[in-house]
Amino acid sequence: MTLRPYISLMRPRHYIKNLFVMIPAFFGGAMGNASCLTAALICFLAFSLACSSIYCLNDIIDVEADKAHPLKRLRPVASGAVSKSGAYVLMVLCLAASAGLTLATGMAETLGVILIYYILNVAYCLKLKELAIVDVCIISLGFALRLIAGGVATGVVLSQWIVLVSFMLTLFLAFAKRRDDVVMMNETGHAPRRNTGRYNLTFINQAITITGAVMIVCYIMYTVSPDVTQRLGTDKLYLTSILVVLEVLRYIQVAVVDGKGGDPIRIVTKDRVTQVILLSWIAVFLFLIYI
Repeated sequence: MTLRPYISLMRPRHYIKNLFVMIPAFFGGAMGNASCLTAALICFLAFSLACSSIYCLNDIIDVEADKAHPLKRLRPVASGAVSKSGAYVLMVLCLAASAGLTLATGMAETLGVILIYYILNVAYCLKLKELAIVDVCIISLGFALRLIAGGVATGVVLSQWIVLVSFMLTLFLAFAKRRDDVVMMNETGHAPRRNTGRYNLTFINQAITITGAVMIVCYIMYTVSPDVTQRLGTDKLYLTSILVVLEVLRYIQVAVVDGKGGDPIRIVTKDRVTQVILLSWIAVFLFLIYI
């Protein structure tokens, strides 16, 4: 038996999403604190294992639909590389490993947040993903919970603005991803998801614009809020807003003009302009709060 299909079923490529748990330490100026960084890394691993458990459940439930999809038919369960029973076993093992890791390191409160995320996503897999708008809101809440878990794990107090930024950012990305589904439906006549028919390009384009704009406003409010400037010791964070605006515009260009907004991870790892903007933002932010 080869382990490759099981590893693929866990979708380690998607673990990059769980870097959201590192945001509290980053924005809180605590990246230089060894204990804080260790707690964030443990939280990252625990959240990643919980997510892998959800991916297993999702592929089990969607196996028949995935078989009819041009790309998803290659997933381990849909292709037959991993049996349903094997996927269930892996699902339980991943969840148990996540719980065991957090409990063994005295992070019971972090486990509580992870379990809320888990229950919410079980409901998503079973029914909520069929409801338009609700589906993308659940995804965005999942990222907000990642942020909260990171804050609980590291003991960093989160600004309400940064929580809103994370929610609106992921809502923006989720709508951009749904846009590709609508384009595919228009071109092939086949809806990639059960709720795709409840979206159209006019609605999606407006939703992308609204969520992107609100996210930018929330980010600016974060950078100029008195508690943040006082805690981080600088009132120049607003300068990073320029790069945030540029990245939002770039992402809209990639999603709407190039039609490649379906996979945020692929854009981050493949689009050079996005990489330059993101690295510049990180560098400027680090310079302002750490130097």
